[in-house]
Amino acid sequence: MKAHEIDYVIHGAEMQFIEIGLDPQESVIAEAGAMMMMDQHIEMETIFGDGNEQGGFLGKFFSAGKRLVTGESLFMTVFSNNGTMKQNVSFAAPYPGHIIPLDLHALGGKIICQKDSFLCAAKGVSIGIEFNKKIGTGLFGGEGFIMQKLEGDGLAFAHAGGTIVEKTLSAGETLRIDTGCLVAFTMDVQYSIEFVKKVKTALFGGEGLFYAKLQGPGKVWIQSLPFNKFADRVISASKYGNKDSGSILGGIADGIGGNL
Repeated sequence: MKAHEIDYVIHGAEMQFIEIGLDPQESVIAEAGAMMMMDQHIEMETIFGDGNEQGGFLGKFFSAGKRLVTGESLFMTVFSNNGTMKQNVSFAAPYPGHIIPLDLHALGGKIICQKDSFLCAAKGVSIGIEFNKKIGTGLFGGEGFIMQKLEGDGLAFAHAGGTIVEKTLSAGETLRIDTGCLVAFTMDVQYSIEFVKKVKTALFGGEGLFYAKLQGPGKVWIQSLPFNKFADRVISASKYGNKDSGSILGGIADGIGGNL
């Protein structure tokens, strides 16, 4: 299925949103709850999966059901321009970071990305799941072992936290990345999970027991602030914070039931 040819503008710096322009009868698909605003003649419809599944209702149900493995909903939302003039629909990023435009036609027709990074795409782009064949990746990959795959010839958009780095790996060139910092890569990149060999480094280094190993050729997108790390810092800080003093001392004072 040839994807619809959509236009877009990305607004903002750290809390971005994307505004997509749809000509009459054009559509865009998005994760449920991503919509920020839309023009009068944009109509929305909830569908199983991405709308590209074949084989009748049962085939569509089982195909869409694969998304449950990644923690996503069975359903997605299609936004269509049923008017006679160009209309806009906007989607907001879920947390601070940047929106990454991915032209699948220029990138070989397939991108593999973190399971929670997909934001929206032109109608006709297929959103599925990608399993790494190596059992070690499946057992120990953390955030990265079950990935989403975006296939087709249209535009898709991913979201990632902090600063985004795009690196082009030459044939045989290797890059090791924290599994949570890996956002996406092109289909020719070889991907695996490796164990941190030094025991002391693994246990006390604070970087985790495993990292992702990627080997070129191909493109790789990396984020500086994965959402799980951001959330962990917030939760950790809240354990010691105090609504009055905002300090560790305030938390200690509350714990002993007195004032310092």
